[in-house]
Amino acid sequence: MAIPQHTIDQILDRVDIVDLIGQRVKLKKTGRTYSGCCPFHQEKTPSFHVYRDKAYYHCFGCQANGNAIKFLMELEGRSFIDVIKDLAQNAGIELPKDDFNVKKATYQRQQKPISAPQSSEQNSPTIPESDPFNLPPENDHHDLEQYFIEDFSGGANNEEVSLYDLLEQVTLYYQQQLGNAAHAQNYFHNRALNENTIQQWRLGYAPSDWQHLEQAFPQDIEGLKLVGLIRENENGKTFNLLRDRVIFPIRDSKGRVVGFGGRALNDEIKPKYINSPDSEIFHKNQLLYGLYEGRKSKANDWLMVEGYMDVIALHQAGISGAVATLGTASNSEHLNILFKQSSRLTLAFDGDNAGQKAAWRTLEIALPLLQDGRELRFFILPEQHDPDSLMRQIGLEQFQQLLNKAPLLSDYLFAQLTKQFDVSHPEGKGMVMAELRNLSNQLPNGSYKYLLSQSFRERLGFGRKRFDQALQDKDLSFSRIDRNALLIALLLHYPVLFPQFETLRAFIPQNGLLRQLLDTLNQVYDQLPKEVELSRYFALGACHELQQQLLAILNSIDLDDLQIENPEELDNHAQSLFISLKYKYLKQKIKKPSSVQESKNLMQQLHQITKQLSNTVIKNTN
Repeated sequence: MAIPQHTIDQILDRVDIVDLIGQRVKLKKTGRTYSGCCPFHQEKTPSFHVYRDKAYYHCFGCQANGNAIKFLMELEGRSFIDVIKDLAQNAGIELPKDDFNVKKATYQRQQKPISAPQSSEQNSPTIPESDPFNLPPENDHHDLEQYFIEDFSGGANNEEVSLYDLLEQVTLYYQQQLGNAAHAQNYFHNRALNENTIQQWRLGYAPSDWQHLEQAFPQDIEGLKLVGLIRENENGKTFNLLRDRVIFPIRDSKGRVVGFGGRALNDEIKPKYINSPDSEIFHKNQLLYGLYEGRKSKANDWLMVEGYMDVIALHQAGISGAVATLGTASNSEHLNILFKQSSRLTLAFDGDNAGQKAAWRTLEIALPLLQDGRELRFFILPEQHDPDSLMRQIGLEQFQQLLNKAPLLSDYLFAQLTKQFDVSHPEGKGMVMAELRNLSNQLPNGSYKYLLSQSFRERLGFGRKRFDQALQDKDLSFSRIDRNALLIALLLHYPVLFPQFETLRAFIPQNGLLRQLLDTLNQVYDQLPKEVELSRYFALGACHELQQQLLAILNSIDLDDLQIENPEELDNHAQSLFISLKYKYLKQKIKKPSSVQESKNLMQQLHQITKQLSNTVIKNTN
């Protein structure tokens, strides 16, 4: 059974991991976590911790860790499918049924006709000898339609045929038609696409004839109707959806063609773009144009644009993370798909009123998805330009510079709200904060939600950024700061960041200053005041036995060296610091494992964090 990742994520979101594990392990609330004796190794002192908000468990002793699925698989020795079926049933989520889905993705081919239908001369173009798809040469007695009939059917009657196979053949057909349509080729060439790009994206052309697909695929009309390429009018006569249009095949995550987009060659024709309708194998809300190609190119940064040509042109220029929706407005599913590729996402919008409205609508959709560590940027284009035309006008280098300077969500949101209200008066500032409060209520609980509000307060002149003046005597260069000391300073300035580092407690020796600070914050985190200045003093007060050591670090480190200007940058610094410290402590701990099982668990974690560390280096060098 093939289960989509988004279905697995949905199941895990609905499972309360504390309740699930608590039915099998006696748990007690200890600070932010729930702890108990580990079920995977023998122990008398509880070292097994469950994190409800992270949907994650971790044993400080044997280093067993994972989510609800892994817990049940390892504790009860069950298969993945067996566990996922139980969790899905309890969560009220229906899993896909393979046999049923396979049947839905097929159709019954009609019996082979006695003779292939003949099309008019203008609709039977000759086939170039150099055709890359090995279609029949000009001197072959088969015409184009006969070729597709015989090659695709294999002479079989009444067979069940895959819709994927049918659309693959239609793609080849449209590609071949492009070679015989000079005006369609000119469209792509005028948009500066080279031949390699045209072949790579499998671009094609749909003839103007109203029944060209019936002529090319007379046995497969049922299948063509199922995918919406052939339709019937009120009189029962069939016609083709896409006519005299350049064709953009749409591929799913496996690279299979599942639909088509067609653009009119005459700008007077409306609508300019037509897309295949949703079908058993094509769901617009779950796909993005260019996603398969971007994954294949191992893109690191992703940019969502509006048009197919924008995607193709950007890929051709080397921006391989460009994607577009399939004729629909962006939704949370699209954004989640991209956030699974990378924690950084940029959205491109036109600079006109319609583009601004679309940007704001997407911002509201994105807010519930912005968990800690995710970064969203807004690339607002100059009026009268799309990404393709702007890049052709200013060149790739300048385009990339503009893209890199795209405002973060916090900057974009602040600019938009301060346009609406006069912040030179207290009333205007209050209105901005009220609007922000309404929007930030949609954010997931976490440090970013808190830091966004604090960032607005500071920009509007509320509160102070720094500790008391007595703590401003800094004399140590940031480049020489020990990472442990840096994290201590960061947590004392921003105690709200603690949840991002709490799992480090599993690796850090108990007698160290950092471990003691983390343990203390674990106990008092839920009592922290909301105002940042008060939370700092509260954290220091809770660590009164460590104050002398902590103040020495605070007096030696100036966090202004980080040049943090917005909550996203602070969040990114925290993420990078967590990854580097976890890597450091894992390397130390793996040298002296207490058991074979702990060694295996540590190796798995080291492999995962090494990949994250590599991605962080790539991200910081881009």
